[in-house]
Amino acid sequence: MPDEVPHRSDQPLTGDDPKFLILDALDNVAIVRTRIRKLEPVAISGVLVTFADELPLGHKVARKVIAPGEKILKLGVSIGRATTRIELGEHVHTHNVASDYIPTYLLPEDAP
Repeated sequence: MPDEVPHRSDQPLTGDDPKFLILDALDNVAIVRTRIRKLEPVAISGVLVTFADELPLGHKVARKVIAPGEKILKLGVSIGRATTRIELGEHVHTHNVASDYIPTYLLPEDAP
């Protein structure tokens, strides 16, 4: 699993790395379009970040800070809501999002 708060660089950048797909200008997440390797630097919303673990194809990364309860927008529509604060560049997945469409299940060993 990637860092809860990804490493950031002070180096100013513009835009997003081509490894991310932005489907709508309203989206607050970017989709990983090609695997991002562990510690590989990539730009998201002009900020250079790295991840402690590999990010697989199709996963999502926050394009901005997302507050708890805020809608996660992909394709310009809500796909769920943040269950906790999500930092810019953080991996957005079932550990920090409640789906608008399907229940979020925990495996017995992950249940509180």
